[in-house]
Amino acid sequence: MEERDDIITLVDEDGKEQDFEVIMTLEVEDNEYAILAPVGSDDEEDAYVFKIVYDNEEEFSLVAIEDDEEYENVVATYETLMDEEM
Repeated sequence: MEERDDIITLVDEDGKEQDFEVIMTLEVEDNEYAILAPVGSDDEEDAYVFKIVYDNEEEFSLVAIEDDEEYENVVATYETLMDEEM
């Protein structure tokens, strides 16, 4: 199988692995975020938003967004960018 740079594997709290496609990364208010969708999903509703937190220059973690306002700001920015592409 061909290795793709836009596919990452996440492990849930039960230890189950799932592959996700990186749809987009974007910056909102000096923070970086990743929009991910399960591989094979065509439904935009299946997308997940994670905050990218850098451990050092090359290593990073994806963190769930706990703050509703922060989440809404990221989603609004993403939707605006998607509207501009159409």
